Amino acid sequence: MVEALVAGHICLDIIPGFLGKVAFDPGRLIEVGEAMLSTGGAVSNTGQALHKLGIETSLCGKVGQDLFGDAIRQILERTGEGLSQGMKVSPGEASSYTVVISLSGEDRMFLHAPGCNDTFVAADVSDEALANTKLIHFGYPTLMASMFADDGAETVALLKRAKTLGATTSLDVSLPDIRGAAGKANWLGILEQVLPYTDLFLPSVEELHFMLDRPSYDPNDTDEMSVERIRELTQRAMSMGAKVVAVKAGSRGLYLAGRQDLSGLGRATPTCLAEWQGAELWAPCFQIEVAGTTGAGDATIAGLLMAWLRNMPPIQAAKAATAIGAACCERPDAVTGVPSWAEAEERIHAGWPSAALDLGADWELIDGVCVRAAS
Repeated sequence: MVEALVAGHICLDIIPGFLGKVAFDPGRLIEVGEAMLSTGGAVSNTGQALHKLGIETSLCGKVGQDLFGDAIRQILERTGEGLSQGMKVSPGEASSYTVVISLSGEDRMFLHAPGCNDTFVAADVSDEALANTKLIHFGYPTLMASMFADDGAETVALLKRAKTLGATTSLDVSLPDIRGAAGKANWLGILEQVLPYTDLFLPSVEELHFMLDRPSYDPNDTDEMSVERIRELTQRAMSMGAKVVAVKAGSRGLYLAGRQDLSGLGRATPTCLAEWQGAELWAPCFQIEVAGTTGAGDATIAGLLMAWLRNMPPIQAAKAATAIGAACCERPDAVTGVPSWAEAEERIHAGWPSAALDLGADWELIDGVCVRAAS
């Protein structure tokens, strides 16, 4: 039995190397440096990060029988022998790719072609795979047309079957193209169907806002969203069924909350479960020199899932998540910056500084993490 099965979206990332500041003007040729090729998407980013963190991991994604598909499988094999074995090769379909515009000191932009991710369905993850993993992490149904069609019926079917077979379930999403089919989908309705079968829900602030309160969503307000508003949206997600919610808040770190009732979590239930029940805390970012933010959220999730599988209490788990997310940002791609857990832990214990975080009198600083006082 493996510890984690990571399924869902996978693509080839093409990351141009930019030489200083860039202005994108129509008709202009912009000279760039050597491109970096890496795999992208939740299967690649979170899956490879978990592998590097020492978690026995299997991957399940879909690629085409083409050069991009060959490159995806080759890159996975470089990280770990056998990591590409779960890739389903689909003749006649195109592999997904993303051109990543990652400028130093700025958030990244993407030009994305979903390819055969759009035809991935629940049946692409076998009962055998689900019965032989402690935890399944499913990533990016927002970029997979068949997984969000019909009010997310395929995503519901997958997570419901995983729960029936005893696996702990984890779900990550991405912000869809607001003008595309995914952006027009009823994500509130989809989550109402999906979250009852979701043990760990791991969105960003922006994704949480877009999906749970679309009428008030403004992408320009995300960085300024109040702590109380983030708490309100998180409580809403838990009332819909999610048992633990971790919200990636960019430069503000990670907000983590757990329901009081955490029964029925499946095979990957932490031995320190009592400490997760009713937990509410906010971990600040560790300070680094940012080379790029590609894959930072996926790496943060990998750190959190590693901690969950290693029975860490929530304070240590949140620190592990933000540490791995920060280390990822020290390299321009999504995976090469991810260290082993021993390396990250040594860096934390050596006094790795974190950003200042003052949330007010209702929060107490414990071991570098803000913990909300019981009301």
